[in-house]
Amino acid sequence: MREGPYQKLSGLEKLAGTWKVSGPDIEGTVSFQWMEGKYFMIQHFDLLHSGRQVKGIEVIGLTKEFGAEEPGEHLVSRAYDNSGNTFDYTYEIDDDTLTIWGGGIGSPAYYKGEWNSDGTVNSGKWVYPGGGYESAMTRTDR
Repeated sequence: MREGPYQKLSGLEKLAGTWKVSGPDIEGTVSFQWMEGKYFMIQHFDLLHSGRQVKGIEVIGLTKEFGAEEPGEHLVSRAYDNSGNTFDYTYEIDDDTLTIWGGGIGSPAYYKGEWNSDGTVNSGKWVYPGGGYESAMTRTDR
């Protein structure tokens, strides 16, 4: 386990691997792998969401701004997709729950899902102003 401010990265280990995503309005795969050095996790996603193909990448970690001696306190990410969109998220992850905030913590747009007992399934819902959808991801590589 990491020490100091980078200890927060340890929670991301639960995501490492390949997952099948499913729900009434979404299906596809996502994979998470550590970038060399294990300071950032990279997600590749290939999803069919409401009839639209969404492919892209996301980089998740602690930001350490130019000249800073320590990283920020929250796990954040930036995702890029095949339609030219850029999305910023904040992650909160523990043994029971995965919460992904659209933007910062407390945003009206978020995903909240519960882990099953062995951490191989996360089921929840994306919520955002004017909508949302149920989604589950199931580990396929173990």
